[in-house]
Amino acid sequence: MCRLLVYKGTEPIQISHLVTRPRHSIINQAFESKLRMPSSRPLNADGFGIGWYDPLPAIPASAAPRPATSPVPSSTPCTCHNVVTAQASHSQAYDVQGNYPVDADGHMDENTLEVMKEREVERELENERPCLFKSISPAWSNANLTRLAEKIRSSLVFAHVRASTMSGAPSEDNCHPWMFDKLMWMHNGEINDFPKIKRALQQSLPEELFLYPSGYTDSEWAFMVFLSKLKNPHARSFTHVELRDAMMETIHCINKLCKEAGCTGPSLMNFVVTDGCTVVATRYISSRTSEASSLFFSSGTSFDEYQGSGRGLYRMTKADKRENIIMIASEPLTFERSDWMEVKTNTMMVITPKMNLLQIPIIDEYWVPPQDPASLTRSRDFAIKRGYGLGFASEEAAKHEIAATT
Repeated sequence: MCRLLVYKGTEPIQISHLVTRPRHSIINQAFESKLRMPSSRPLNADGFGIGWYDPLPAIPASAAPRPATSPVPSSTPCTCHNVVTAQASHSQAYDVQGNYPVDADGHMDENTLEVMKEREVERELENERPCLFKSISPAWSNANLTRLAEKIRSSLVFAHVRASTMSGAPSEDNCHPWMFDKLMWMHNGEINDFPKIKRALQQSLPEELFLYPSGYTDSEWAFMVFLSKLKNPHARSFTHVELRDAMMETIHCINKLCKEAGCTGPSLMNFVVTDGCTVVATRYISSRTSEASSLFFSSGTSFDEYQGSGRGLYRMTKADKRENIIMIASEPLTFERSDWMEVKTNTMMVITPKMNLLQIPIIDEYWVPPQDPASLTRSRDFAIKRGYGLGFASEEAAKHEIAATT
């Protein structure tokens, strides 16, 4: 079982207010998960990762060299400070950064301008890509994470602590989140009998996506399936409808592969993806009778510490109807029950670029309409057995589990 957290806000937040400072931060959930059952699997210590978007400032217009189509007035003495003048007639002059050749008037030829444009596009692309920090050391004792969290600010943050469900030594390549250009992905759950569908899944991918993964988890391969459902995974922008539809197709594809392979038992697919503007998250299980892994959301105008500085007690404040902050988490970060709402099983959450929060039912063969009494009797036994967390309604089940192990 893993724990994941998403923060999206209209203003950047210091990451420490999400991952280290709260008394029940996601890092503390790595060793003290309140909803994790059974208690015989108490730790999420197979690695952690945080991802965030932090665009660099644009190059000031004054720093850009002038193109050849911008002549220097003949009546004005040449005082261009962007040119390093050659000392000899056979020497080449360059701009002030020393990157591009220019003539004596500071002009560039067409080839140089084309190179500049290509490099500027690449720089913009790099700015749009998320930053990642991963480690397989215990999250609660990683000094680098603690220091970085105090310095990094971002308006869109992913955080994840991992409890591996697969054999093999822990590896940073297998830690969430993963990125592909500007897209970022993480998962809480497991694809049941994944080895049975792995070959067919890989064969369904284009070569670029087949060669891309550096790890071997079902979660990363599910990301490749998602990317294959996008018209162009390298696109500079996506609509929330494109990401929503690709997520729906990903779940359908995995279910189809599992059915064709004769897999038994349900798959838990709490997926989250973002392009830096839109967030799409799912709480899903391929079963009509069982509950999915836990997932909650909270929204408001501010997320602050209270009852004295340094105590780690936070709450979501709702000063008005605006949604300045939306968080999605496997487990609430605060002890204020009113701060959080449980996401219904087999539901998709979409946070649009304008901070609208949409809840969309995932209607397939495993969907149970809310008017159907069966929707109220989904069993939590499977999620409890697999250690994937409980919802608010499962407090009695948690007490029974604790009593059974004492």
